[in-house]
Amino acid sequence: MSGEDRTVVTCLDASGRWRLARVFVADAPAETDTPAKADAPSPSLVIGVSKNLAGAGLQVEFLDDSQRGSATPLDAGVVTGGFTDWHVHLHLIDWAGLAGSPIARVHDLGGDPAALAALAESAEDRLAPELLYAGAFLTPPGGYPSDRSWAPAASYREVAHPGEATAAVREMAAAGASAIKVASNSEAGPVFSDELFSAIVTAARAAGLPVVAHAEGPGEALRAAHLGATRLAHAPFSERLGDDELAELAATTEWCSTLDIHGWGDPTPEHEIAVANVAGFVRLGGRLFYGTDMGNGPTPIGLNPRELAALAAAGLTPEQQLAALTPGDPRDPSRPLIWVPRDDRGELDIAAACRLTAADLAR
Repeated sequence: MSGEDRTVVTCLDASGRWRLARVFVADAPAETDTPAKADAPSPSLVIGVSKNLAGAGLQVEFLDDSQRGSATPLDAGVVTGGFTDWHVHLHLIDWAGLAGSPIARVHDLGGDPAALAALAESAEDRLAPELLYAGAFLTPPGGYPSDRSWAPAASYREVAHPGEATAAVREMAAAGASAIKVASNSEAGPVFSDELFSAIVTAARAAGLPVVAHAEGPGEALRAAHLGATRLAHAPFSERLGDDELAELAATTEWCSTLDIHGWGDPTPEHEIAVANVAGFVRLGGRLFYGTDMGNGPTPIGLNPRELAALAAAGLTPEQQLAALTPGDPRDPSRPLIWVPRDDRGELDIAAACRLTAADLAR
């Protein structure tokens, strides 16, 4: 296929707008400096490298409506950058199974910080996802998940007083953490006092890191938010929250969805509670991130159709589901391109998303 063979698609640009574009295989990657600013996308940028044609890259040109060509198979869907799963546990899954998945970035929320740092350093294969991680759970002595068989000793860090809070945060930051994970599970042992939780938040802010809370048990989600956690690792599932509570959480926190872990296709009462809470949270303007808690039970390795179905049950449109997956900038040459087809009704079929390759353009 030559550089003149081009396909008209709909593409999500760096500013978050859907735009007409031609995607084509270039004989050699275009030379670029730093990526253009999101509000001024370049008309033609290398946005991926084909694994099928050595030395060839996928390139995009944004078009005006007047330049729209004839319909093509890819025109039945949209093209965007790789997706993110914002809650995984890599020591509980086969990392290699993610290679080539639409999930191009993962955020580990509880594991051995040294092992995760080494894994991130070694993940050089372009088919492997980018790795972000929080390092170990911070928990009080005897707190969750210290009594769980799935949690190796290095995956949690017990903190008994404010001085240890500062030291623990510094340890995670030194290991390359992108966030601090705090366990606040009142149904599985002790939780931090308000004073100690606040000390962790203060130390995290000093390190420039957000606090992600595992908030489980009645009242824990609101307590974590009041004490400074800015993201919840799970949509609250211990209690049905009222609109006033949801509005407060929507204004102060972001949530990882993790709906499928409540039954893995056989919904439990916790699943119904979490779905209802997500519906209200999103309706009231809350920011929801796709997260599966991958490794917690029989979760698929890669994109999870059951998680997407649960998001739909919570009222999220396909476009809102796509936003929760936080697609990467398609202009970023280090990110893969993803094709999201449309179903027979013309709606985006997020579960059928796959990586776009030069071979797709040759069909």
